[in-house]
Amino acid sequence: MAAADDWVVRTAGLVRAEGERRNPGDTPTCASGISPSGRVHLGNLRELMVPHLVADEVRREGAPCRHILSWDDYDRLRRVPAGLPEEFAEHVGRPLSAVPDPCGEHESWAEHFKEPLRESLDRLGVQVTEISQTEMYTGGAYTAQIVTAMRRRADIDAVLARYRTKRAADEDDDEPQSAVYYPFRPYCAACGRDDTTVTAFDDETTEITYTCGCGVREGPTPIAQVAGKLVWKVDWPMRWAYEQVTFEPAGVDHSTPGSSFTVGADLVSEIFGGQAPVHFAYSFVGTTGSAKMSSSRGGAPTPADALEIFEAPLVRWLYARRRPEQSITLAFDAEVGRVYDEWDALTRRVAEGNADQAAQAIFARASGPAEGPLPVTPRPLPFRTLASVADITAGDEAQILRIVRDLTAGDPVGDLDEVRPRLDCAQAWVAGYVAPEDRTQVRDHPDTAGLAALSDEERVALKLLTDGMAADWSLDGLTTLLYGVPKLLRGLPISAPPTPELKAAQRDWFILLYRLLIGKGTGPRLPTLLLALGRDRVRYLLGG
Repeated sequence: MAAADDWVVRTAGLVRAEGERRNPGDTPTCASGISPSGRVHLGNLRELMVPHLVADEVRREGAPCRHILSWDDYDRLRRVPAGLPEEFAEHVGRPLSAVPDPCGEHESWAEHFKEPLRESLDRLGVQVTEISQTEMYTGGAYTAQIVTAMRRRADIDAVLARYRTKRAADEDDDEPQSAVYYPFRPYCAACGRDDTTVTAFDDETTEITYTCGCGVREGPTPIAQVAGKLVWKVDWPMRWAYEQVTFEPAGVDHSTPGSSFTVGADLVSEIFGGQAPVHFAYSFVGTTGSAKMSSSRGGAPTPADALEIFEAPLVRWLYARRRPEQSITLAFDAEVGRVYDEWDALTRRVAEGNADQAAQAIFARASGPAEGPLPVTPRPLPFRTLASVADITAGDEAQILRIVRDLTAGDPVGDLDEVRPRLDCAQAWVAGYVAPEDRTQVRDHPDTAGLAALSDEERVALKLLTDGMAADWSLDGLTTLLYGVPKLLRGLPISAPPTPELKAAQRDWFILLYRLLIGKGTGPRLPTLLLALGRDRVRYLLGG
């Protein structure tokens, strides 16, 4: 694949060139921004993965590159989330870093939602430099920029006015709060909320006066002594200039004409003397089957949820294999097995030297960052197989080890650690995402009524199976036998090629076995099920 066709290589080259052009000799900066206002979901993860892949590619090329994560923890709490007590409404309007953690385990609401993302990023090999906007604003880092914005308020208002007629006002507090536009929103010194209206600002003394819905009138006070922040459409370009951001993508909602990026591109140069970063939009991330059975947690699934059922390199691959303009759908339903199969097939092609250049590049990015590959399962058995084993055994590790050894009879697994973390992922998926009615419940005793109703041909078929099991008690041997019994009944060799008639007979034969063994017409793959049950129990349940 030519570099021009590889968006990661192409963007990394542009970042290096632009970084050197803008700030010769300095390290270029890729940026992400996350608001810890709630669970950081898999859509938010794309905000981090796209810059990570680019910054990581620069580092793979032997050059330094910084990836910053700006925590928007100085944003206001907008509403009381479902499930919290009504009295929590008193915190609406206060900075996320000043709102208490509803669980009482962290120092603030913001930290409650930061911690799980930090843990997930560490597992994914995503290295970022964290920047707390609370610390930046309250520490005075942006005082000069705030004063500039307030003095240039009319110019900023003129830029915003260019786009106000083109789209409805965003819920981002950029609309004027009074007849005179002010781009700074104070947090009230009395109640801590941002239900405030600036009534005056002195360009010479930089003193600000404001009123609050709580009844307080504050000022004139030097703005450097007033808690507050720039409104979003001004804050974002201010930070581009301050951090000298070279590259920052954003979701399509921030990248349409008249949106935050369009406005910011004008403001960063006209007001703050900087340049807009290299930018493109990325599409949305969706999920299927993501309602977790074993948890009352609501909302979209998070990176931590994904890492419960997907190995870390596979999560990276799910993001790395799509171009930014392509949407991503992450499966939490039965499609999880297919996703693992695709990953395993890619792994084999790369190992055998049969993958094309594009697939090799994507695999390398998925396997880990420039610093080295992430841990993988030493003996990666098929996910579907491990899920079936976890389902059938209800997590009994002694039984799991017995079955896994049977599955690998040619080179037996010595310890379950050889099939971890994939085994843990399979167990988590079965426990968390498979409905109880879909799980496998093996009969305790033979189905006497079902066995009594067997036809003569069905009795012969069961005898062929129970007698044949002794010849090759392995996954391959049982697979051949199970598919071969309908052939033997018709006087055909067990190696006979399938025909439509044979396929129909095999389906009926499998349904019969499922009903006799687990009481329903479908279930885990029969060879795996038989191995899990063991020869003696299979014979017992089949009346042999």
